[in-house]
Amino acid sequence: MNDAKFRVGLISDTHSLLRPEAKAFLLGSDYIVHAGDICDSAILEELGAIAPVTAVRGNNDKGDWAGQLAGDEFLQVGEVFLYVIHDLADMVIDPKAAGVRVVVSGHSHSPSVRERDGVFFVNPGSCGPRRFKLPIAVGELLICGQSVSARTLELDIAPAG
Repeated sequence: MNDAKFRVGLISDTHSLLRPEAKAFLLGSDYIVHAGDICDSAILEELGAIAPVTAVRGNNDKGDWAGQLAGDEFLQVGEVFLYVIHDLADMVIDPKAAGVRVVVSGHSHSPSVRERDGVFFVNPGSCGPRRFKLPIAVGELLICGQSVSARTLELDIAPAG
């Protein structure tokens, strides 16, 4: 049995804004997953200075830099397989049949953690510009062996001005 422990920082829907509160939350991550709508390649460079990044293309990611991103990605962290996609409606795999333990998505801007049939579905929400009255949020996975815990966290954002 492997006792290695990993922290995976989860982020999505930055829409060209990487808030300092989000960067602070991600410090100490072993890996970072960005579930799309990055909108600026400089964000991936900033995140890459913290930890290795796996990112997927969102519906708002345009241009040559975004064309290099896949629409979905598989990632193995320790003994656990993750599947990353921007919009769950575009998912064409059966995660349980594929051996996936965690599906990370974005798009809705609404943070959530659900477990269905032994698979975690985690949406870290949006940490970019506020949309409607939805929270500014991030997420994390803690992985030890085959054990996974997942959470989202609403960031305490200082009011502008």
